[in-house]
Amino acid sequence: MQLKAERVEEVPLTPFLEKVGFPLTKKPIEVLQINLGKRCNLACTHCHVEAGPQRREELSPELCDQLIEIIRRFEQIKTIDLTGGAPEMLYGFKPLVEAARGEGKEVIVRSNLTIYFEPGYEDIPEYCRHHGVRIVASLPCYLADNVDKMRGHGVYDASIRALQRLNALGYGSNPDLILDLVYNPQLPPGEKFSLPPAQAKLEKDYKEFLQVHFGIKFNHLLTITNLPIGRTKLHLKRRNLYESYLQFLEANYNGDTVAPLMCRSQLSIDYLGNVYDCDFNQMEGLRSRSPKGMVTVGMLLATGSLDVIEEVGTAPYCYGCTAGCGSSCGGALV
Repeated sequence: MQLKAERVEEVPLTPFLEKVGFPLTKKPIEVLQINLGKRCNLACTHCHVEAGPQRREELSPELCDQLIEIIRRFEQIKTIDLTGGAPEMLYGFKPLVEAARGEGKEVIVRSNLTIYFEPGYEDIPEYCRHHGVRIVASLPCYLADNVDKMRGHGVYDASIRALQRLNALGYGSNPDLILDLVYNPQLPPGEKFSLPPAQAKLEKDYKEFLQVHFGIKFNHLLTITNLPIGRTKLHLKRRNLYESYLQFLEANYNGDTVAPLMCRSQLSIDYLGNVYDCDFNQMEGLRSRSPKGMVTVGMLLATGSLDVIEEVGTAPYCYGCTAGCGSSCGGALV
């Protein structure tokens, strides 16, 4: 069996595709995830994008126009998923929201919630309500100490106020205004590694705690494994935990997670117009290839097709998406 070559790191692991046992082929593209850039009002310790207030990278007007053309041209796209950085503060956020909603496509914005209190962005919750944007918000724990350790002092209190504001606008109760929260495990200080708990049970715990203490409602909890890239990778390497964490992920490999992997039916696009199979590959610089070469937004427009990639590019960190119940931007896979 001929398997596509994958990026290899000097870690004693079974190559990911050898573990899977067959080529990881692409399915028809339905999701376009667009990373608008790296500027953010926060600098979270677990951020795989390594975003922060000092970063300046963001989408250009020219690329924004090309992306709007893709949104309008390809009916097969069901979802536009906007991320960053803080996507709400980056160029192209509102034009892309309006173009996608105008075509009847679902729009997701991945929000840190605290952006609502930054000067110039106070209108974002009302804007999202007006356009029916689904908000996927980071709240890596329902307890204040854990959130502030990961995301910065005062972030928990600001996040609670933001969620209450969204609830007041109908998010979490109006079926057309979806509010989801995202859980990430704490970064490990030693070799006592863990995967996210069972998503349904943890969602119940989140809902009970937030309702009782703050009167907050939300729709779904999405559990996401910390992949060893970005700041998480730096954290692990500083503590000599990188190799053992990858081995832990491989030891928990679950073949049932492979069929629904998000990388198979989505394209991830960076602020320069380069195309990747997923956001994680984007952060590691593992670009998508087609038989004609590297894939870009311009190439997709020129060929008139989104389905130009035959196989997903893989690397050892792919074990993070296939460990336990699996992990994706949409939460657990099985």
